[in-house]
Amino acid sequence: MDASKLFSHLVESLNEEIVISDVSVHDVRFPTSLEAHGSDAMHKDPDYSAAYAVITATGLELRGHGLTFTLGRGTDVVVSAIRALLPMVVGKSLLKIYTDFGSFWRALTNESQLRWIGPDKGAVHLAVAAVINALWDLWGKIEQKPVWKLLCDMTPEEILTLVDFRYLSDVLTKEDARQILSKLFPTRSERETQVHQTGYPAYTTSIGWLGYSDDRIKGLCQSAMAEGFTRFKVKVGKDVVDDIRRCTVIRSEIGWEQPLMMDANQRWDVDEAIHNMTQLAQFKPLWIEEPTSPDDILGHARISDELRKFRIGVATGECCHNKVMFKQFLAAKAMDFCQIDSCRLGGVNEIISVLLMAAKLGVPVCPHAGGVGLCEFVQHLAIFDFVCVSGTMDGRVIEYVDHLHEHFLAPVVIRRGCYMPPEAHGYSCEMKPESLVQYGYPDGAIWKELGRTN
Repeated sequence: MDASKLFSHLVESLNEEIVISDVSVHDVRFPTSLEAHGSDAMHKDPDYSAAYAVITATGLELRGHGLTFTLGRGTDVVVSAIRALLPMVVGKSLLKIYTDFGSFWRALTNESQLRWIGPDKGAVHLAVAAVINALWDLWGKIEQKPVWKLLCDMTPEEILTLVDFRYLSDVLTKEDARQILSKLFPTRSERETQVHQTGYPAYTTSIGWLGYSDDRIKGLCQSAMAEGFTRFKVKVGKDVVDDIRRCTVIRSEIGWEQPLMMDANQRWDVDEAIHNMTQLAQFKPLWIEEPTSPDDILGHARISDELRKFRIGVATGECCHNKVMFKQFLAAKAMDFCQIDSCRLGGVNEIISVLLMAAKLGVPVCPHAGGVGLCEFVQHLAIFDFVCVSGTMDGRVIEYVDHLHEHFLAPVVIRRGCYMPPEAHGYSCEMKPESLVQYGYPDGAIWKELGRTN
């Protein structure tokens, strides 16, 4: 079928003469390391940052805003990678991109020379995410819908055009995807109504950063429970004796009925992870996240197998480079909880393929969030998954971190420990102009005031 015939409503809003005329790129950094926000066993002093892209198109007053998340140093590398992609973006017709988005995504990720410094991984793939996220933000604004609703209003055949199925056919074929999407298509409106009423369940990581004192952890647990949170995550991995002490503090505050997750942020070797989690099993964690190298599929599988007797799952994915690695993790039963990341993968299009594989193999998707803009992004993806792909929230939850939302024009809304569906048009990732200026690196006022550079 001609893809352009599938998007008849889009043809009414665009014509082929509307092309991308410019993409501005910004290095934006927040000095979160000053208060140990985001600190974990491997990243002791992150300055939450973003390589931020703004797309301008001829004849449109609307702008597409997108970003990819970084931790400070290295953001300039990703900014350079975004600029390296621009010859494949500027001058392209928006209508042609959106009506055959899967093909555009493949072209962008497979430029014959740039792919050598990937392919589909590292700084160049983070750069792809920024560009793709900006394109989705612009598409939502053009159609006057939040991105989750834009996706949920598409037919199964339209969604299929968004995905590049190359390298996936041994686990997920296009026909598999068609069947998954078609099965839930008639009842989408029921789940949309449900998510509007209840929101999407969240857990908070803000209580348990590794650099926080016991008193601060206690206070944050109390505040989170008062706000309606019933699910919590703690950072572990630096020292198991200290982990036991901190988990004791948290359990004393939240009780034993509330789910507690643990995150080692890649700290341990495989045998070390099994040994340490055997000691931490007394705290009844729902999962251990990133217990070892994020590339070690066989290691994760072994850890998962060894911890099953404790009813502890393995969660991973925030540093999983691409859809092919997710395919292997899922097929090898190396992840019990699939943690997509809106900026590690190459944007919405690649993430849809992972959601479809997880649905086929029955693995719950619990998106990684936090950082800069990740919460704003993943709420759209989780709602789309619920409405169109998995059809369930059972065993699923979105991470929430209460940092930096004040810098966005349409920040997330949390009620009673749940994400409420965003209503603003686009992908919820447009930063306030003053934040871009003040936190621009290295010339922003905040960095000049601090008198330091990374």
